[in-house]
Amino acid sequence: MMAADQTVHGVPPSLSAKVVGSFAYLTVRDRLPTILTKVIDTIHRNKNKFFEEYGEEGIQAEKQTIGLLSKMRNELQTDKPVIPLTDSLQDAECWNQYLQKHQKLHGDQESVSWFKSPWLYVECYMYRRIHEALWLNPPISDYDVFNEGKTQGFFESQQAVMTICTHLEGINSNIENLSKNQLFEHFNKLLQVSLWGNKCDLSISAGQDNSQKTSPIDSLVSLQPLILVNDSNTVWSTLISAQTHARSEKTTVRVDIVLDNAGFELVTDLVLADFLVSSGLAHEVHFHGKSIPWFVSDVTAHDFQWTIQQTMAANHKCMSKIGYQWKSHLKDGVWSYHDHPFWTQPHEFCDMAADAPDLYANLQGADLVLFKGDLNYRKLVGDRDWDHTVGFGTALQGFGPAPLCSLRTLKANVQVGLQPGQAEKLTSHEPDWMTCGKYAVIQFYSSKAEQKD
Repeated sequence: MMAADQTVHGVPPSLSAKVVGSFAYLTVRDRLPTILTKVIDTIHRNKNKFFEEYGEEGIQAEKQTIGLLSKMRNELQTDKPVIPLTDSLQDAECWNQYLQKHQKLHGDQESVSWFKSPWLYVECYMYRRIHEALWLNPPISDYDVFNEGKTQGFFESQQAVMTICTHLEGINSNIENLSKNQLFEHFNKLLQVSLWGNKCDLSISAGQDNSQKTSPIDSLVSLQPLILVNDSNTVWSTLISAQTHARSEKTTVRVDIVLDNAGFELVTDLVLADFLVSSGLAHEVHFHGKSIPWFVSDVTAHDFQWTIQQTMAANHKCMSKIGYQWKSHLKDGVWSYHDHPFWTQPHEFCDMAADAPDLYANLQGADLVLFKGDLNYRKLVGDRDWDHTVGFGTALQGFGPAPLCSLRTLKANVQVGLQPGQAEKLTSHEPDWMTCGKYAVIQFYSSKAEQKD
């Protein structure tokens, strides 16, 4: 299944590099080749490491991987047709079927190509082809080309990580005595810290240093006016009513967090999850990450475990204590980490019920699903040329396994759910407001209740 790529029943077309000068066009023309070049350089720089670990076989694998990636970069830059995957990984057939369906939509007139196809599709496809190039060349198949940047981002954000861990420890030490209003204030702050943590995205800066250097807590007041849609109150009341229901039914409250970036952003997500559990707002938190290295800085299972280990090992009392607490949340099953191939496929989320019914059914078990970041937002609303005043619920095109909230700083030119005139006012002051990463949304939707769009 896949959403059609033309205006059907009021659904606008997908954003695409077809439109010369558009953000999609500039991304495909400039940013994607830059990322590929950095990937090639990273593999080449690690040639000696591969030789030390695997001998001549490692050197051969490095050469062949670089050959495949250079070929792809040329295909991209010259707008060649998108080609089927040739590896035998479990999702390869699904990707190739997706390509065939796109080709049917195009008809015989033109091939599915890098500049003529939906931007969301070709960008996801590039990362899957990077994975293929490595997988086809053992013994370096498992090498994460983005690991160095993610690690560097974490260590360069240490001061901010210490600040936020100290802040959390201060809340936790007195959590029993907090009134409902005080809990709400802390919830609001930590939700916003998690929101702004999303600014640290290496795929947007094409892998340049994008770490958090300043105190995240101190910045919140000045950042408040930059939140274009703020549904925090509705998110809070959703959690409170789930908590009330759980008490009367003797059940548990579950919050799912669909993760975005490793590094500082992941720490902000873990801090929010810790608060949800220690405050009793949630009894369990399910984290959803990526099964392969993705979009430069996205969280994999290794990144998730590594971040907790590093927090435990920190030479900082609060940080280390919090790290051990996170480890015990995982050990006790209060927290759990999951990945699913669907998260690293090009589908819009409105396709999930048909294409990944097991994942959709799993999310239906949550009382609230938080979707972090820009790529998740693009997939939520289909990365289409929506009018800015179209309701978030409308743009979801039927997707709604549970009450959901997008925490996103804007880095792509799609945004729905704004007030009439709001986008025009922003454009007149700041033409690149949708792509500069300065603005954000906390945008909620639930099919269970009438929402004001």
